[in-house]
Amino acid sequence: MDRDIDDLPKNEANHAALTPLWFLERAALVHPQRKSIVHGSEHYTWLQTYRRCRRLASALASRSIGLGKTVAVIAPNIPAMYEAHFGVPMAGAVVNCVNIRLNASTISFLLGHSSAAAVMVDQEFFTLAEDALKMLESKGNFKPPLLIVIGDKNCDPKSLNYALANGAIEYDKFLETGDPEFPWRPPKDEWQSIALGYTSGTTSSPKGVVLHHRGAYLMALSVALVWGMTEGAVYLWTLPMFHCNGWCYTWSLAALCGTSICLRQVTTKAVYSAISKQGVTHFCAAPVVLNNIVNAPKDQTILPLPRLVNVMTAGAAPPPSILTAMSQLGFRVTHTYGLSETYGPSTVCTWKPEWDSLPVETQAQLHARQGVRYIGLEGLDVVDTKTMAPVPADGKTIGEIVFRGNVVMKGYLKNPKANAEAFAGGWYHSGDLGVKHPDNYIQVKDRAKDIIISGGENISSVEVENVLYQHPIVLETSVVARADEQWGESPCAFVTLKPGTDTSNYKRLSEDIIKFCKAKMPAYWVPKSVVFGDLPKTATGKVQKHLLRAKAKEMGPVKKSRL
Repeated sequence: MDRDIDDLPKNEANHAALTPLWFLERAALVHPQRKSIVHGSEHYTWLQTYRRCRRLASALASRSIGLGKTVAVIAPNIPAMYEAHFGVPMAGAVVNCVNIRLNASTISFLLGHSSAAAVMVDQEFFTLAEDALKMLESKGNFKPPLLIVIGDKNCDPKSLNYALANGAIEYDKFLETGDPEFPWRPPKDEWQSIALGYTSGTTSSPKGVVLHHRGAYLMALSVALVWGMTEGAVYLWTLPMFHCNGWCYTWSLAALCGTSICLRQVTTKAVYSAISKQGVTHFCAAPVVLNNIVNAPKDQTILPLPRLVNVMTAGAAPPPSILTAMSQLGFRVTHTYGLSETYGPSTVCTWKPEWDSLPVETQAQLHARQGVRYIGLEGLDVVDTKTMAPVPADGKTIGEIVFRGNVVMKGYLKNPKANAEAFAGGWYHSGDLGVKHPDNYIQVKDRAKDIIISGGENISSVEVENVLYQHPIVLETSVVARADEQWGESPCAFVTLKPGTDTSNYKRLSEDIIKFCKAKMPAYWVPKSVVFGDLPKTATGKVQKHLLRAKAKEMGPVKKSRL
């Protein structure tokens, strides 16, 4: 039997469970007076944030909300949302950040499925939470959770007063019942759950993604390292904290003793204003937000930028044209990719110095790839969906992207069937299809459900979208399959036009876009139908392709050519 060189045991002096909660304690010790959070006229230091989080933990613990309990948070990017990422797990409980754009029915499902012991809700969304709880109550076997309303002086006081009159306790009043010196304890086991987040559930009930302290610790450090974030970074919260716990930057910023600039509502003007007035150095955003920045009216921008601003993008494959445009404006874009099940982005298109001398178009194409694994991820590959064998690194053979390691979720809450499918063969199955290039950088081609099969040939909707984004009048686009009498399926392009486009003749515009595509892609890739209008999106900026597929289905099949 193989043995180590010694038989020295673990002890309290040389081993501790990994948890990002220690980052907050250190930030308060090292930079007690540095700004931790800025939200309009509200300012907090790291010492104040640490004390507020301990108060939150204490107030929850005094009401027996700790290990094995879940605390739901329904709020935009505000200080209380940030504090919940530390205060809730300091009490031993699990934080469940809820998408504020969900309807009451879906939120009711989440609260019931997670057995939420407490609900922290921003005053603006109190009636949404109230409606969700009423739906849950009507189903029986209901234990009302502790209801905490987060007041905001920038909002109409009527909503706060209504919440207080209907059984809620105000957040700051709740904190006053807690001890700012609460002796919180780290988890005994780093496998203990720290956060719960739900998938979109577009085709079935949402699945609850359970994350552990170990993964949160490792990912919080990884996201900072792969981005080259340094101590004292000033981070703008354009990405919702409810989305994958803000890609773990909630915890990273404490590790870096940085400053969070909170935005209740994200607008292009607000982004540029924060860059100018708050000294922002970093922010994360989905490609749709980058598109808005690139196409913003000049009176909303501040150019040239006062400093280099680092931008991380993920959530959908960014068109190379958008990446190029952002770079020309003075932003340094880092392209990443991941899922809720991998603590958010977990691959990065690491930029290589030798690419600097390549033509701009080639650089953009290389940059649009999803790249290589994060430092904290142990395994990433593209495999044959049937045999699980790695596909050749030829940039052509399509397979499924799979993950393995410490920053893969514990599993789906109360869903053994989904877990068996997700972890089949010893890997986490993403459901995304991609290729592996000769340099081992991966590239997403599509979701398995989004691949268009036309005449037996696979068409990547992403590839078609990238070409469409090059058209001068296309602001946004999404491509889905539409039934086709001749080919089974053919691409259907949904297009949002840039402001100022002459829309007096949509037929002519459609013909022009199709002609443009014919000159730039294989004939069978060319969309046979073009639909103009706004694209439906999730709260994180992802286009809701299932709604577009439903619309394409309503349109009926493309008729067979009679030529």
